[in-house]
Amino acid sequence: KTVQLHTAHHLLLRALQIVLGPDVHQRGSNITQERLRIDFAYPQKMTDEQKKEVERIVNEKISEDLPVLRTEMSLAEAETLGAEHEFGAKYPERVSVYSVGPKDATPENPMFDQRFSIEFCGGPHVTHTGALSRFRILKEEASSQGVRRIKAVLE
Repeated sequence: KTVQLHTAHHLLLRALQIVLGPDVHQRGSNITQERLRIDFAYPQKMTDEQKKEVERIVNEKISEDLPVLRTEMSLAEAETLGAEHEFGAKYPERVSVYSVGPKDATPENPMFDQRFSIEFCGGPHVTHTGALSRFRILKEEASSQGVRRIKAVLE
């Protein structure tokens, strides 16, 4: 369950960026067997419509059964690809990068230019998004000034 929620976390961050804008970046997270929590930079409360759209996008990517691929590369290459990473975290010269999609991506050809999501991450993750169940946001609230928090589950 934790592995599934870890993968859903990647889908959620990207969906937040699509709905709220490219300035949304992760500011913290916590994943348990029961739920995922993400803190992200955003200056205001999300509307109900925004939350529904984020859920729709995440569930759409789950239903598309996209491959989830791990690639090891240099820190510089990952940064060049625009891989998301946690603010303030220190990374080694070689990093693991997880990408989600496109449908025909393979470990030999991850097709980074067409991916849905790409992030620095230590894993673990499912191998395809179809292994996840229905995604639902439980709560969205303030975490600190300029930072919002979402708690979500897979049902």
